[in-house]
Amino acid sequence: MAVRSLKVVLTALNAALYAVVGYLTFLGIFAPVLGVVRFWPGVFVPAVFAVLFGPLVGGLGAAIGIFISDMVIHGNALLSLTAGVPANFVMFSLIGYISRRRLRMRPRWLFLTITLVIVVLLMGVSQLLPWTSGEAWVWIVIGGASGVILAVIGVVWPRWIQYQVAATIGNLVGSLIVGFGVWVFSQFFLLPSGERTLPLIAAYMWTVWTFMNQIPFLTILVPPIAKAALTALPSQTRD
Repeated sequence: MAVRSLKVVLTALNAALYAVVGYLTFLGIFAPVLGVVRFWPGVFVPAVFAVLFGPLVGGLGAAIGIFISDMVIHGNALLSLTAGVPANFVMFSLIGYISRRRLRMRPRWLFLTITLVIVVLLMGVSQLLPWTSGEAWVWIVIGGASGVILAVIGVVWPRWIQYQVAATIGNLVGSLIVGFGVWVFSQFFLLPSGERTLPLIAAYMWTVWTFMNQIPFLTILVPPIAKAALTALPSQTRD
């Protein structure tokens, strides 16, 4: 009973922090907007909870938190339940599940993860943005820096290779759910932006946009924060 109560409290804390950071980011407080690129650093919150306390705390807290922030930001509950809620639940559940499995992640897994990041970046830029645009170079810098950081962390903190693989897989799956969720919603309902019946390429666009906005924060912020928490709370890090 005590363990269950603790998980409820942790899930609620995760949701509250995620919602607050997400809303403040929307206001431009936590991250700047460069051109059409808006960064979402808040993903580090449920990722840390998922690594420390498991997939249910990470996934459920993220789903509740994104729903709360969506209600404040655009107020469309159906859109949030179609795209944001399932995407966040699946993404952070996967991060918590894979990162906490007792697997032996060899360096080649890190190489494949870096390759995946670069491929998504290059596909997005080549299909959605002209190479000469400022937004394209923002993505190139983000993707390149994320790949370098993944490599460095793999050397300096090899025990975090498994997390980086989990974060990349979870981010990709969650981004796909967002991309296709928004597209499906637009086929039947009006989006908050006023658009409707988006072309299928829009699903691809939203997938890449979401993935690239989130990957640097999952890569950079989570390992040191989780590492510090693991030192401070060793008894609370396994189910």
